[in-house]
Amino acid sequence: MRSLGQQNDRRVPQFGPRPTATGARRCRWPGSGGLGLLLATDADGALLLLRRTDNDLWTIPTGGIKTGETVAECGVRECREETGLEIEITGLVGIFSDPGHVIAYMHGDKIDEVRQPINVCLRGHVTGGKIQPNPRESREVRWVDAGQLDDYAIHPALRRRIDWGLHHQDPHVG
Repeated sequence: MRSLGQQNDRRVPQFGPRPTATGARRCRWPGSGGLGLLLATDADGALLLLRRTDNDLWTIPTGGIKTGETVAECGVRECREETGLEIEITGLVGIFSDPGHVIAYMHGDKIDEVRQPINVCLRGHVTGGKIQPNPRESREVRWVDAGQLDDYAIHPALRRRIDWGLHHQDPHVG
């Protein structure tokens, strides 16, 4: 990811000069499909986290919805792909969007795609499988006690979703 002030990739639609907090121009919304996130906890309340291979940050399982799949199916698939664990969806943490959170996907030194994500964050619990990180997506997978989250490098936008899910039962919309 890099500063978005230098957009010249013709694959990035330009809908006008409305800059965001990061200097990007408005792009297609919501990108190519939504983004599903999964907040999975174990019986002791520990949270399932993985360390991403692309930026070394810790996150909950997350990924883009594929054509023909529901948000719940996305959450189940992404958790299995990234952690090796099978999960069951048990509820909705919320729907999150932030105009100041714009993501640029790079291909080499060129911007490949720009998105302002809309995240649907689900609750779930593990029903099977064993922890087995996918080396293309996750360096490490572990259960983390909620009281230890400050010890992990987590993007602030993801941390807000995690905190909401840990401290609220009603879904967030915003």
